[in-house]
Amino acid sequence: ATEKQQTGRWLNSRVENSHLPFRRRERAMQRFRRMRSLQKFASVHSSVYNHFNQERSLTCRDTFKLTRTAALTEWRELGAA
Repeated sequence: ATEKQQTGRWLNSRVENSHLPFRRRERAMQRFRRMRSLQKFASVHSSVYNHFNQERSLTCRDTFKLTRTAALTEWRELGAA
């Protein structure tokens, strides 16, 4: 069963497309049985993600660490309340 590996121009497209953000989101959505539970999760997840997402590549390390620490401190304060 020695088959020759196929190589070509678009043969890798399926693999490359599976890593796109909306494809990852679609895969995650398949785990939910009910649309309502998906919506609950998505609303909480988006607010947490937006709180901690600092766009690392756009800032220097010191600024990134300061904003990340501030976000974590605020998150802990919200959790303690």
